[in-house]
Amino acid sequence: MAKIKSVEEYIQYNAHWSEELLLLRKLILQTELKETLKWGAPVYTLDGKNVVGLGGFKNHFGIWFFNGVFLKDKEKALVNAQEGKTKALRQMRFNSSNDIKPDIVLSYVKEAIENQKKGKEIKPNRKGKTVNVPSELQSILSSNDTLNKSFQDLTPGKQREYCDYIASAKRDATKQTRLEKITPMILNGVGLNDKYKNC
Repeated sequence: MAKIKSVEEYIQYNAHWSEELLLLRKLILQTELKETLKWGAPVYTLDGKNVVGLGGFKNHFGIWFFNGVFLKDKEKALVNAQEGKTKALRQMRFNSSNDIKPDIVLSYVKEAIENQKKGKEIKPNRKGKTVNVPSELQSILSSNDTLNKSFQDLTPGKQREYCDYIASAKRDATKQTRLEKITPMILNGVGLNDKYKNC
């Protein structure tokens, strides 16, 4: 996959969902969220914080809510990509344009904006030995089964190294660069610092 440089390019790349993605994009752009491109996909932010993202996949398309765990989900429209592993991220998945109910989509997006304004987010837990996957890394793991399996096959220590590496980046551009660097490493089953450990 060539590096995506714009939201329009992303939609063209996902041509089989282009009309549907354009419809979702139009709904999101009715709000105060700012459109950006992160990790090669459209992400919509409020004051620099990720609120929602758009995704087109082989068998479905949808919206990512970065802190979707806080949404009331009255319509039972949200799914957890990895039950038991994903803490905050939730998806609203669609299989056709007929599945999109604009009023419902907009109400969820607006609730996500309000939650962001209230500062509702899951703080990383530094206690114990649990692996807290940053939402940026979780987003690409959830959208790539092969990458996700490779990540799950790593030892918890190696998983934590990658998670800390992404979480410690202050700027989104740095996170993007780091995600691009570690993707092939994860696929090859190596840890972030393996080359130093083998010296």
